[in-house]
Amino acid sequence: MEQMSMFDTDIPQPLAARLRPQSLDEYEGQTHLLGQGKVLRRLIESDQVSSMIFWGPPGVGKTTLAKIIANCTKASFIDFSAVTSGIKEIRNVMERAENNRLSGDKTIVFVDEIHRFNKAQQDAFLPFVEKGSIILIGATTENPSFEINNALLSRCKVFVLQALGTKELVSLLTRAIRDKRGFGDQTVSISDEMLEMISAYANGDARNALSTLEMVILNSEVDSHGAVTVTKETIEQCISKKSLLYDKKGEEHYNLISALHKSMRNSDPDAAVYWLARMLEAGEDPLYVARRVIRFSSEDVGLADPKALEIATAAYQACHFIGMPECSVNLTQAVVYMSLAPKSNALYAAYEHAKKDAVSQLAQPVPLVIRNGETRLMQDLGYGKGYQYAHDTHEKITNMQCLPDSLLSAEYYIPTDQGLEAKYKTRLEKIKAWKQEHR
Repeated sequence: MEQMSMFDTDIPQPLAARLRPQSLDEYEGQTHLLGQGKVLRRLIESDQVSSMIFWGPPGVGKTTLAKIIANCTKASFIDFSAVTSGIKEIRNVMERAENNRLSGDKTIVFVDEIHRFNKAQQDAFLPFVEKGSIILIGATTENPSFEINNALLSRCKVFVLQALGTKELVSLLTRAIRDKRGFGDQTVSISDEMLEMISAYANGDARNALSTLEMVILNSEVDSHGAVTVTKETIEQCISKKSLLYDKKGEEHYNLISALHKSMRNSDPDAAVYWLARMLEAGEDPLYVARRVIRFSSEDVGLADPKALEIATAAYQACHFIGMPECSVNLTQAVVYMSLAPKSNALYAAYEHAKKDAVSQLAQPVPLVIRNGETRLMQDLGYGKGYQYAHDTHEKITNMQCLPDSLLSAEYYIPTDQGLEAKYKTRLEKIKAWKQEHR
């Protein structure tokens, strides 16, 4: 097995490098791929890896997985960075890989930041992947669908790595304190609350979390016996978040998201952007905020401006694609749009009203006319009998009954006069008038 400089160095390393997992048992996170019996774990343990792409945000373990594969495989393992390598370097590597193939040996080529290769550089890999000269493993923070050539991508299995959760990061930090590769030879006093603060600040990035922990410990007070005591003030100084840190599961978490929601509802973009910044700069998960904005787009805007849902969903996708800090402007766009949009809670009210009836009248049968008569018995029982296909009518509506008898007069959706919903209100009134006339 051959390993390059990425795997061996005599230069003093930072904590994140010293504590880099050497095996799958030490690896933190990605249980959906590496849990017992999961496909990627089986491939690595059986030394049967095929060409693949690791896609995920920074600090989630893409390069670490490559190192673990290097430790496990009997194949020749070559790695190089897309930042510093060009066509010449690729051809040299391919020549070595082809010689290995002719000798009956496998070659695994790991390319870090593979999205930085241009089309010509990526094309240089293609023939060697096709004929099996190499097994290509690429790591990227960018969406492979946009950054990797289709021909090359179609020959690789894409594994999506997820940002680490707070529990996983706390577990990692705890191991760093106890492990001799970390601070295991020292006495370090740090509370679980402080570990959670560091984890929240890291925002799913293990490397960031470990680097912050190292900086905090190195800047903490040491007593005469060499014991280190970490204080909240030291953490706040190291990450410059004194007034912003908060427990994502605590009261302040819910206070701030409530403040954002109610500021948007009150059409106050300045306040909404402020509360957004308070959360993001305190380390809140941007996807959590984006999900709340999506909810707001239907709960408080709805059909008054149907485009609000599109904007909110697009902001969530942007947060997923690029993460913090870049996605802060995408969320700002969505939050300001929601603040300025006309407001209607008619959809929220409609569902809440319907939910009460649904829960209290669970036994109400579906009218026979709108049931599917899939079998002869169902047809004999009257399923679908008298069904009217709206598209066959000139008006594109019918007088067919769709609610149970006990709810025949129920009205759930009551549109407002706000924004575009006024148009839908007029449309609904015409539909109801037509049905009343043709009842």
